[in-house]
Amino acid sequence: MKAWSAIALLCIAADLFAQSGPYFTPFDAPPPCAHRTHVVPKGGPVAHGYDVRYHRMAWTLDPAVNAIAGEVTTWFTATSAIDRLRLDAADELTITAVTRNGSPLTFTHGMGDSLEVQWPFTLQPGDLDSLTIVYHGSPAASGFGSFSIGDFEGSPTLWTLSQPYGAKDWWPCKQDLHDKIDSIDMFVTTPLPCRAVGNGLLVGAEEANGWTTWHWRHRYPIAHYLIATAVADYTVFETEIVLPERTLPMVTYFYGSPADAMMAEFNANDVKQQMPLFNTLFGTYPFINEQYGHARFGWGGGMEHQTMSFMGGWNYELAAHELAHQWFGNKVTCGTWQDIWLNEGFATYLTGLCYDFLVPDLFVGWTKAQIAHVTAQPDGSLLRPDTLDIPSLFDVRITYRKGAMVLHMLRWVLGDAAFFQGCRDYLDDPALAYGSARTTDLKAHLEAASGMDLTWFFHDWYTGEGHPSYTVEWTQDAGGTVSLALHQSTSHSSVPFFALPVPIRFKNAAQDSTVVLDHTFSGQVFTFTLPFQADSALFDPDAKLISANNLVLRVPVSAFGREQLLVYPNPAADQAWIHVGDALHGTIQLALFDATGRLVRERRTTVQGQRIALDLLGLRAGAYTAELRTPQDVVRLWVVKE
Repeated sequence: MKAWSAIALLCIAADLFAQSGPYFTPFDAPPPCAHRTHVVPKGGPVAHGYDVRYHRMAWTLDPAVNAIAGEVTTWFTATSAIDRLRLDAADELTITAVTRNGSPLTFTHGMGDSLEVQWPFTLQPGDLDSLTIVYHGSPAASGFGSFSIGDFEGSPTLWTLSQPYGAKDWWPCKQDLHDKIDSIDMFVTTPLPCRAVGNGLLVGAEEANGWTTWHWRHRYPIAHYLIATAVADYTVFETEIVLPERTLPMVTYFYGSPADAMMAEFNANDVKQQMPLFNTLFGTYPFINEQYGHARFGWGGGMEHQTMSFMGGWNYELAAHELAHQWFGNKVTCGTWQDIWLNEGFATYLTGLCYDFLVPDLFVGWTKAQIAHVTAQPDGSLLRPDTLDIPSLFDVRITYRKGAMVLHMLRWVLGDAAFFQGCRDYLDDPALAYGSARTTDLKAHLEAASGMDLTWFFHDWYTGEGHPSYTVEWTQDAGGTVSLALHQSTSHSSVPFFALPVPIRFKNAAQDSTVVLDHTFSGQVFTFTLPFQADSALFDPDAKLISANNLVLRVPVSAFGREQLLVYPNPAADQAWIHVGDALHGTIQLALFDATGRLVRERRTTVQGQRIALDLLGLRAGAYTAELRTPQDVVRLWVVKE
């Protein structure tokens, strides 16, 4: 305890010293580390026996040339007894020197993007030390670009995007999601008239001999992949965001054309509405003592670099998504890429929340669009098994949209008060805030806020795959009593049944009432009374559930409980469904005949949740007869192909 207090005092003193001038940080001074005062980082144990505390990074970058020359000084604390340090550095980089306090250290590099440095003695747990790496090279971009050059209307541009494994492509670092760097200083030297952007605050710029050195300072913990820079002939737009805690500076770097300037300003004004919303729902903007910014770059999407999102274009949803990451992904980062949905699912859902709270007429349409994309295929687990399969990690249908709609369903199951409280508690947990987390951490906080055991939910929707399809059969007698049977089938065998509260809205021309059914098994029958005679029923009208191909059937009172076979939708485009209820079971011979009686398609199939899929893809438009044959029955139904 006393030893760590001494280190903390040195760190604070060093931070004050570093603020006295933008360009001088002595290599033998302790790192600025006022934000974290513990040895083991949050979220889990660090790799390789040491905890990175601080980086001082100096790079020379010309956006017209695919090259980097740099020097990175790293301060670290040993977490176990070690006599060597392992870092990540691409084989394409040339390491020219590794030193400690100016003295050379022995190192090996070029064996699978690994840099191993021999220490002159054995470091003990708690020891604070540093090394400096001098290097240069032409980075070979990986993943989503990692290090890229291009141009905008003839003007050269350069940008980095290191997620998930690209940081080592352009600077020697430690790629460990559990080991956030406490603070950084970034010095980027660029040719005139270029500007360089980075994380945190721009605290200085010094011009000499046609080049400018830009000094960016960030004093919050940051994951390795969120450290970034971009270089271009930028124009700068500055504004402010009014929050209860303070008026926050916002700076936007754009390429300078009139169209880019106009859209950049529009997007900044979008953020001026979005950030106060997120600030209210999920707690204070995580980097409140610094700023937020946008920087245009040459990739097709966006990247949530901490305090400075890189924008491939200017639009409302992209701005909301990258801003949302400052809470979900940056303040609390997924502890493994298997749980990348904790970053991307939340950021996507918070985009939807901007519609819900700021433009409510658009929210249900947005949720329906997400559900349609998720259910376009029958499988997909939020738990990503192969962390080296980058396209799979960032699968838009699963990681982004299913992740968002799973959160939407959690909100539906728990209620707004418990859901938002659980999310805030997750972000503010001292063991997770400015660290990393797993899905089990989110689950625990939602359970604590709601008092519910959510094991069943996460089994079905986090680990499991697929989605439900529902068939509703209902009737109402003269006294207002409704009898309703609710059937369910699932699209994937990993989940035989999804237990969910199911909303159904009954209505007529003058009145409506939404009933929520606690659906615990397929075929469950519910009875309740409405104060009016309904003429229709709408399944999940506000798009609360991930589901597809749902069918609502109204039957006469006398026919309730008796099966009706029908094709829906009818007419149909490429696929229809045949509802068979309990009338047919087991293996069925399905044949399709055209209007002349010619057999055009035939297969053996089985009933799945009271329905059979009818494939019409590739058939000409017109009328067909579907024949279902079992050893006991033959049923024929008409279907029209559009």
